[in-house]
Amino acid sequence: MKKIFVVDTNVLLHDRSALDAFADNTVILPMAVIEELDRFKKESNELGRNARSVVRQLDLLRARGKLGDGVALDNGGTLRIVTSLTPLSDEVLDVDIADNRIIQVAYQLHRQGERVIFVTKDINARIKADALGIEAMDFENKKVNFDELFTGYRALKVSGAAVDEFVANRSLPLPEANLMPNEFVTLIDEADSKHTAFGRFMADGQLLALNAANDTAWHIKPRSREQRMTLELLLDDSIQVVTLVGQAGTGKTLLALAAGLEKTIVQKRYDKMLVTRPIMPFGRDIGYLPGDKEEKLSNWMLPIFDNLTYLMARPSSGDHKTTVRDKIEKLQRDEVLELEALTYIRGRSIPRQFIIVDEAQNLTPHEVKTIISRSGEGTKMVLTGDPYQIDNPYLDASSNGLSYAVERLKSQPIHGHVTLTKSERSALAAIAAEVL
Repeated sequence: MKKIFVVDTNVLLHDRSALDAFADNTVILPMAVIEELDRFKKESNELGRNARSVVRQLDLLRARGKLGDGVALDNGGTLRIVTSLTPLSDEVLDVDIADNRIIQVAYQLHRQGERVIFVTKDINARIKADALGIEAMDFENKKVNFDELFTGYRALKVSGAAVDEFVANRSLPLPEANLMPNEFVTLIDEADSKHTAFGRFMADGQLLALNAANDTAWHIKPRSREQRMTLELLLDDSIQVVTLVGQAGTGKTLLALAAGLEKTIVQKRYDKMLVTRPIMPFGRDIGYLPGDKEEKLSNWMLPIFDNLTYLMARPSSGDHKTTVRDKIEKLQRDEVLELEALTYIRGRSIPRQFIIVDEAQNLTPHEVKTIISRSGEGTKMVLTGDPYQIDNPYLDASSNGLSYAVERLKSQPIHGHVTLTKSERSALAAIAAEVL
């Protein structure tokens, strides 16, 4: 028996190509979904763009027949819009609520003996469906196994002679090790676990010692091996995209900013450092804040300002008579530093810039693809975030764009990744991250 997938609105808002993800089965869109798409299509954010894209796709499908009767999809499946079903005598949901009207369609098809699967990214909706005996699932497309997420480093047991060879030559061939490009490796002597060495695996099959020139950035030195690996990737011009995953206080944003300042101001490798982060529109959208765009944006960029304040107060920042705020504002006036809302990056082509996307765990896989594709010639992209702290209600540790990018890019020689686990902010921050 072919499956019938009743698809919730949030799936289409999450992934505009979702209609093609159900193979040769039947996809049902309740009329309530079409009504919700109509409401979202007026918005100027990613949800609105996805809603408009899906509506256009549905309009094109009308040429294949009547949507109410079902039309063929390119993958061999069928799409049908259900306007109404025969009411049941035992209505169990308040159908004045749009979500319940969507679930009600799945429930009635289920009662008619169909093999129905309700697909939604709304946890509460899945609970309701399950209580009604309907099989319910999250939208698994573009989802990774977060428990097995690529960390960017591993340990290998080798002979003591291999460790000695690496130390002496600062390189060691490891063609059969099944390592990813730019993955960091700790070599451990099989006979003596204290006899170790550390390096970075290159795409040509060689394990190389870390570059001593990458041991510091803007007078910031790493406090752990994880942070040292991070600087190695951030300061290496051959790495065009870096992903950093870690809990609060591990130094992701601080190290990215320090490397950006070093590369932009000191080494002049890039023309500008662009820092951005997503703005989650839960009634806290940028438009509801007072002032012009710059004043509104400053509220969202406070975490970035905090890190920049710390960095600009350090000796490398120059004139001690100038206030830290003045130094930051001068960098902005000189167009060396740009702080921008993610909304305004769409459609741009950005060459020769060091771009930092903070809080990238709040982005969908499609949004991350859109952002990375903005990179012009000579641009470096850094994505940072903590997949355990997600504000987007339809994303989780496995389905967010940052986790997705880590897994999909890990085999690319121009990508490097580090998962940071140790908090270096303070003893209190470390305790909070571990026990609270």
